[in-house]
Amino acid sequence: MMTYDHGGTTGRAVLALDIGGTKLAAGVVREDGTALSFVSCPTEGQEGPDAVLDRLFTLGASALSDAGIEAARADGPLIGCGVGCGGPLDSAAGVLIAPPHLPGWLNIPVTALAQDAYGLPAVLDNDGTAGAAGEWRFGAGRGSRHLVYLTVSTGIGGGVVIDGRTYRGAAGNGGEPGHVTVRSEGRRCRGCGRTGCLEAYASGTSIAERAGEAMRHAAERGESTTLAAVPPPTAADVARAAREGDKLASRVWDETVDALAGGLTSIINLWEPEIVVLGGGVLRSGDQLLLPLREKVAHLAMGPAADAARIMPAEAGDLAGVLGAAAIAFERLAAGSSRPGVSPATPAPAVRPVPPVTARPPAGPHPRTAPVS
Repeated sequence: MMTYDHGGTTGRAVLALDIGGTKLAAGVVREDGTALSFVSCPTEGQEGPDAVLDRLFTLGASALSDAGIEAARADGPLIGCGVGCGGPLDSAAGVLIAPPHLPGWLNIPVTALAQDAYGLPAVLDNDGTAGAAGEWRFGAGRGSRHLVYLTVSTGIGGGVVIDGRTYRGAAGNGGEPGHVTVRSEGRRCRGCGRTGCLEAYASGTSIAERAGEAMRHAAERGESTTLAAVPPPTAADVARAAREGDKLASRVWDETVDALAGGLTSIINLWEPEIVVLGGGVLRSGDQLLLPLREKVAHLAMGPAADAARIMPAEAGDLAGVLGAAAIAFERLAAGSSRPGVSPATPAPAVRPVPPVTARPPAGPHPRTAPVS
């Protein structure tokens, strides 16, 4: 499990920033995975990149202050800054190209702006890639050489570690498990516009949408469901109602498990990982999802691949974005290069469990935070 600790830093550390569609987060993370600070605030992406990045960099300054670290001290513990965000992006150049969860953000030079803000070298990576690196380096995948990571939340993202090396693909955006096709003529995917994607069937958004559609059809047939008391239902509502025996919710949940099992089977057959790590809000359902999923994948996947892969819950929790951004910073900056490289990160020693963390908004402007132009 990950560690959250307000104690002083020893050894190297990084400032880690996460740009989500609904939440920004920042923290200072040591090389063993200990988070010395953690803060978050709403993204408010409609305000545009200038305002959001100004808020993000102020948040990072607050994280540094909480950890008792000055960014620009040459003799300090910081080796740089890692930033995670949904793509598409150019990780080598540090540019956000056109992330769909941030409409209007086109070709934003995030790492150059972060370097100006803190006087530190900075790197940018896809948040799914960062999440995979974080779980491999600090979490459920520690000690493994081949890992697949999926975050099943509003959408479905993820990443891959092959032979101890983070995989990015030819253009830097490789490893998109949410867009594996599970139904060739199926539902349209909100994320990419194609049809039949895993994300269109197993994301939290899809679970809620399919439940709403099923409720409308049930009402036309005069069928009842306990979900009618909580319109519009969320994925958590569907999971709860299915546990309580609601037939409509159970059908939606079973379809979700089937789709996720189909997608995972293809992914496992392709990569043959030692471990598949699942994170995100939908995983709060615990064994309600994991137990039937493991059973179905064991039945569907090819023998050697099915025998090799363990399906495990992620360990990062609320710190996932920050620890992922930290992992890619250590991987790329500790080796002396900000470009995505081939040098594998060294798995950290075991760390203590994470106590609950209360997110809070950032403090006022920090003197080292430069305005975004």
